[in-house]
Amino acid sequence: MRVACCCALDVDLKEVLVLLETLEDTGAVSAAPGAADCACADPAGPGPSLFWWSEKKNDQLLKFWETYILIMETLEGNQIHVIKPVLPKLNNLFEYAVSEENGCWLFHSSWHMCIYKRMFESENKVLTKEGVIHFLELFEMKPLPFSPELSEFIIGPLMDALSESSLYGRSPSQLVGSGSPLGLKLQTFLVTYVSLLPEDTKRSFLLKFLQRMTDRHWCAVPIFFLSKALASIPRWKALGIEGLLALRDVMQCTMITHQTLLRGAAQCYLLQTAMNLLDVEKVSLSEVSTFLVSLRQEESLGRGTTLWAELCEWLCANEHCFRQSSAGSDELHETSLNEFVKSLVHEYVKSPAWETEENCYVMPDWSEARLTALMVLLAVDVEGLRTSFSEKRRTQNVLRIFLDPLLDALGKLGTNAYMPLLRADRCLQLLLTLLHTCTMRGPTSQDDEVPTLLENFILPATESVAQFILRRLTVDELWSLADLDRCQLYLQVFTRLATLHAKVGWKRGNPVCRIVPPLENACIRHLQEMDSGQEPMLARQIQRAVSMAALAAVCKAANQQPALRPESLGAGPVDRFLSALPLNQTLQKPCVEEQSSTCSLGGGSYSEEFPLSSQGWGKIAAQFIHDQWVCLSFLLKNHHTLIPASECDVPEPSLPAVQMPAGTLQAALDALAVLPADRVLPVFSCMKMLVPRLLTSSEALCAESFDVAWKVTSSSSNTQLTFWPNLKAFVQFVFDDKVLTAAAKVKGRAYLRVKEIMHKVIEMSAVKTGVFNVLITHCCRSWALSAASASRGSLSVAKSYCELVLEACVFGPVFRRDQRLIQDVQTFIESLGPGCAANVVMESTRREDCYVRICAVKFLCLLDGSNIFHRSFMEELVIKLLDKDELVSTSRTRYYENSLQHRVKNRIWQTLLVLLPRLDQNFLSGIIDKIFQAGFTNNQASIKYSVEWVIILLLHTFPQFLQKFWDCFSSGEEKLKTSVCTFLSVLSHLGIIIQNIPEKKPVLRQALAVALQWCLSHNFSVRLYALVALKKVWQMCRAMGVEECAAWTLVIERSLSQAESLHAAGNARRNWQRIQEHFFFARFHPLEDYCLETIFYTLPRLSGMVEEEWLSLGKFCSFPDVPSDAGSQWYLSRTLLQDLRPGDCSQQDAGSPAGEDSQVEGTNVQKKIIPWRLSALDAELEVEAQDRAARLGKAVGRLIVVASLIDKPTNLGGLCRTCEVFGAAALVVGSLQCVHDKQFQHLSVSAEQWLPLLEVKPAQLVDYLQQKKSEGYTIIGVEQTAQSSGLDQYYFPEKSLLLLGNEREGIPARLIQQLDVCVEIPQQGVVRSLNVHVSAALLIWEYTRQWARQAGHAPPVPEQSAS
Repeated sequence: MRVACCCALDVDLKEVLVLLETLEDTGAVSAAPGAADCACADPAGPGPSLFWWSEKKNDQLLKFWETYILIMETLEGNQIHVIKPVLPKLNNLFEYAVSEENGCWLFHSSWHMCIYKRMFESENKVLTKEGVIHFLELFEMKPLPFSPELSEFIIGPLMDALSESSLYGRSPSQLVGSGSPLGLKLQTFLVTYVSLLPEDTKRSFLLKFLQRMTDRHWCAVPIFFLSKALASIPRWKALGIEGLLALRDVMQCTMITHQTLLRGAAQCYLLQTAMNLLDVEKVSLSEVSTFLVSLRQEESLGRGTTLWAELCEWLCANEHCFRQSSAGSDELHETSLNEFVKSLVHEYVKSPAWETEENCYVMPDWSEARLTALMVLLAVDVEGLRTSFSEKRRTQNVLRIFLDPLLDALGKLGTNAYMPLLRADRCLQLLLTLLHTCTMRGPTSQDDEVPTLLENFILPATESVAQFILRRLTVDELWSLADLDRCQLYLQVFTRLATLHAKVGWKRGNPVCRIVPPLENACIRHLQEMDSGQEPMLARQIQRAVSMAALAAVCKAANQQPALRPESLGAGPVDRFLSALPLNQTLQKPCVEEQSSTCSLGGGSYSEEFPLSSQGWGKIAAQFIHDQWVCLSFLLKNHHTLIPASECDVPEPSLPAVQMPAGTLQAALDALAVLPADRVLPVFSCMKMLVPRLLTSSEALCAESFDVAWKVTSSSSNTQLTFWPNLKAFVQFVFDDKVLTAAAKVKGRAYLRVKEIMHKVIEMSAVKTGVFNVLITHCCRSWALSAASASRGSLSVAKSYCELVLEACVFGPVFRRDQRLIQDVQTFIESLGPGCAANVVMESTRREDCYVRICAVKFLCLLDGSNIFHRSFMEELVIKLLDKDELVSTSRTRYYENSLQHRVKNRIWQTLLVLLPRLDQNFLSGIIDKIFQAGFTNNQASIKYSVEWVIILLLHTFPQFLQKFWDCFSSGEEKLKTSVCTFLSVLSHLGIIIQNIPEKKPVLRQALAVALQWCLSHNFSVRLYALVALKKVWQMCRAMGVEECAAWTLVIERSLSQAESLHAAGNARRNWQRIQEHFFFARFHPLEDYCLETIFYTLPRLSGMVEEEWLSLGKFCSFPDVPSDAGSQWYLSRTLLQDLRPGDCSQQDAGSPAGEDSQVEGTNVQKKIIPWRLSALDAELEVEAQDRAARLGKAVGRLIVVASLIDKPTNLGGLCRTCEVFGAAALVVGSLQCVHDKQFQHLSVSAEQWLPLLEVKPAQLVDYLQQKKSEGYTIIGVEQTAQSSGLDQYYFPEKSLLLLGNEREGIPARLIQQLDVCVEIPQQGVVRSLNVHVSAALLIWEYTRQWARQAGHAPPVPEQSAS
């Protein structure tokens, strides 16, 4: 770095320059702009200086640069535990850099920004998160002066860092749903920073901020928190048309993610941002309406939400302030919102100027209809804000004025044959969109009169619309591919009108009903022409496709509104035609030449603009087959009584497709083979009605149908919109109650297939959240209905599929971090309630894994132990749960707190807590030994509490098992070493246990004897538990006046008194006090706390389970698919146990307070040694280790460490790191392949790159040691021998070779003979050995300490050392 100084530099300034030179050599200031040339400038001059010096502030400035260099050097280490204590010093740099006199920057802010940039770009995401949070907290402590470079840094590197989703995870101490700490800090920072910006800078900053959000494809989590932060900025006129366009582009970015809740919430906040920051005088209503239509109303802007109300208030307040459209523009000239909407509807309904003979056959775009409908309803609701309650008729008049052009056009559809087709289509699109959009969401929907008014306006036009639909669908006027989409529109209008008339009540001569018979007859006529042998012309094929779609639409509508087809109860001609229609008949693709001639319109060919590819026609053919199965599904439902169990029962079927079920089912399999995944739902519906009838006579065919259906369903798992409806239909088909009953009765191939598919669904749930939910919800709902009606059938069937409920009770995989993040953010959004409109317009899918267990538990709660069928099912489930617990306990999988094994065991015992107290003594007698055996297992705290609770409840209900309980204390000492505390905890609740025993005194005497026995245990924890039990039992004896125990009074009183007095100080006293105050002994009541809330929420929370295992009562109540037992006290606890915090039940020291680790100025911080302080780091890592060390200027000793006898990679990796840190000459290993081991690399942290490694196999060690002896090395063995020297008395020669022994066997005798000396480490403890790596580290350090002097000052050689 070159510095041109305009003043004489004193000594201190030269020191700073030396420091800066050092900093530059390490590359630390490479990010600072202008770092190559900087001047010693006057701080009072204009603008901040890149570098300046003042003799008056010599000490302060020197401190600044020392701190700066310390931070940058520390960042080189990239280790958060080293860097975090240094970060508070970064605050001091800002204090030094800002002038106290005028509050301006003294230094260029880029000096500070390069520190943050270094952290943001770190590969260590924890360091990146710390850097981002520290930067966001800057303005919370002290406002900094404005700097253009700071704004550019925010828009650049900071937003790049904020795009990383992993930064938004919640901290371990936060509860689920509490929100991301970084997201909340981002919100506070953006509000504070924007408020401090100069007025002329805010607009450009916010515009650049929004435009930067459109530069990349953001993930769902960052875009949500950025949108939420923008919405928090106070209202200020900052954005014009460019800002509005940028917001619309950001809105499009939210559509990329498939996380619909996050997507909808982000849209809500972006709309709030627009309302807060938009300068309405710079935008027109047309531009605002175009922006509003970019929101998805089914995800965010739903009518009736608080967001809709805020938008209405904003429009009402600003409707006269919007910019007027220029006279020459194509935009509507608006003076008020009502005038704008009137013009909008008028312009929409009239024939467009761009309609020509060529494009009149093109289907109009739906976006215009959505925009018009949205603005109509907004204007009506804005008018409602202006109108008092007594003037509601004004709202009706305004709506009528808006809709007059539309209603007039709809009224002429049936009679005006010359109305342009494009105009008619646009009117019908607007009609559908209005009916869909006007539906209000939220609590005030019942008071909304707009839907009723709209329906009343539309009803008179039904006759005209129905006649138009009939004419368009039946007359041969369909020539082009666009007519298919057009006819879909007509059929949607038909279905909606049928629903509308059903709502107001069917009347005689209803116009919708009148068009059904002629529509069906015309469709049948067109379809019968298929066998006439004519060439497949495009127009004719289009007409056939439309005819089949029309029949399918009529069947769908008749399913919901039977009045449409009153003759459908009998087998009419339409039903006979549909039943006889060849299944899976496809539409042949028309020839290309015919397309050109038939579709020629005006002067050009339609096929040239819309080419008919094989793939395009394939979709049409698939839709044709789909519509066939829709009609067949309707037939099977209406004539299900005609479906025979075997085809031989019907010699001459009148409805072949219905009365020949095996052929129909085979056709369904053929259809699944050709249909795309998004067209199989009606096929599944038909299979659901056919399989139960055929399962006995055609089991192989039914089993095949299960396999084919599962293959189709699972293949669409990556397509969200297709997979979930298909999965639901598949589950309803395969796991239908009738299917399960028949399969369980036969127990053949179909039964095995059902079991196999059940396990495949559970396996898929591990990678796709929500799959198991669909299955268990369906089964439990159907079984719960039979349980409520005391039906025998379904629960006996449920017993055959008991493992399904078992897997549901223990279900819940450990999520990956990214999955947990998405669920945490979704829970946070749901916790916002109606304040976030996305929660109102989108129904909760309840696909979280916790709802699987909730569904199963709620189902189990409905079972009645007095019902023999219910009890049989519960007994079977209990046996399987105990077997599962034994399997998990004996598994060799690693078992630690909150591991998957821990969670599964905890869920097992939670379910057993629900079931066991409701079973009878006869059954419990057979399993009581297994329950007591669980108490002997070494369990985590949550499982221990559940096991103890189960034993207490069983002993309370069935005192006959008390003898088995006493026998547990007589087990072998080895078996009771750790588990006796479990039984002593049970004993402390003896008062609950003996409530139902008439003769309590013998039990009390037995309890006193047991407690006194264990008070003499050698184990301190056992004595504590025994003393607690003794104290509680003795209190009961005294309260009941048990005279037989009077002889023990002196012993017991003295024992308890001694317990209080001997624990008078230190940890012993604290532990004695804490165990008495522990919730399980002080606050927990086994009977009054016996409820779902305690089992699934309070107990896991108090026992240290992760938040994912806390199932709150609200989640049980919000799951409506399985009914709750409203008459029981089973859900809510009657005590105040739920008010306790986890810290209240801890038996360990609480540790340091929360703020104790924070660093203050003046405290010492950890600083890693950088051996290449004055040398540049060479990037050529391929150079040999010795050359690399030499280039770095690293001091290398002459100590050789031989580790050829060591086996474990962890010891070798740690030893490699130790040798490199202390500058050993080389490390000798048995095989150089160990450096590729992951455990070695984890411990060595790249030390093998900087340390010479040699390979000497154990068999070659004798020759190697003799060679080193000849080179003057002293061979030192780290071993305890009869003649070994103590490490504290031994002085190492400079050329020393340390030979380390094997972890288990030490140094073999053949090698001990090669040693010059043995050195042992003095020890004071009982255990007489250390880990080999620890031993080696002690000797290496001692060698380094002795030879750390300057060259030529070797330590004296004592007599003990070898020459």
